[in-house]
Amino acid sequence: MGKKPHLHIHGTVISTYTRIVQTVAEEAGVSWGITATPAQSPENLRRHPFGKVPTVEIDGLNLFESVAIAQYIDNAHHGGALQPDDAKTRVEMDRWIAIANNYLFPVFEHGLIMPYLAHHHLHTPLRSDIIEAALPEIAHHLGVVCERIEHSPHFAGPDFTLADIFVYCVTRPVQLTPEGDNLIGQLLPLRHWLNRIGKRDSLVATRWPAEK
Repeated sequence: MGKKPHLHIHGTVISTYTRIVQTVAEEAGVSWGITATPAQSPENLRRHPFGKVPTVEIDGLNLFESVAIAQYIDNAHHGGALQPDDAKTRVEMDRWIAIANNYLFPVFEHGLIMPYLAHHHLHTPLRSDIIEAALPEIAHHLGVVCERIEHSPHFAGPDFTLADIFVYCVTRPVQLTPEGDNLIGQLLPLRHWLNRIGKRDSLVATRWPAEK
């Protein structure tokens, strides 16, 4: 077996999607490093025409979009081990990745996580009004996630897949806020799943400072 490549990540150090990429790299045994890069910086806009992060360099490629990056790392350096072989299970994986990206992340990020990040790191007043307005929708979304995981160990079939990585990394920051921890504490299957999945070596290795 050839030597594993090095993954160079450009992006925000504390970032849901940076962590997703880091976690997939850990699962694949690919070493990684990160250069803190603002999304709208001229340097990043040369890599990503829509000004998003992370972007990566690996195998002589410059890649952006976290789903594409995750699939490339898994396919090229992990034998596709994080993606189901059969079409029915694979479509479940694809569906939950899309749910995490399109429905969970925007509501969790803007309604709860960003107000706390701004409060703690920029020392701005906590926007409790934004949080309170978002909590019903956040609770609904967490309920949907909990219902799916209540009778299954993973989000796509019996094995750990990219779907689990995306849902975990999108949902875990919610649990780091008082309101989110309270909501998840009432959803025992989801709380137990987060605790169990969070013990995987790849997710331990990519924990944020607030988790340590």
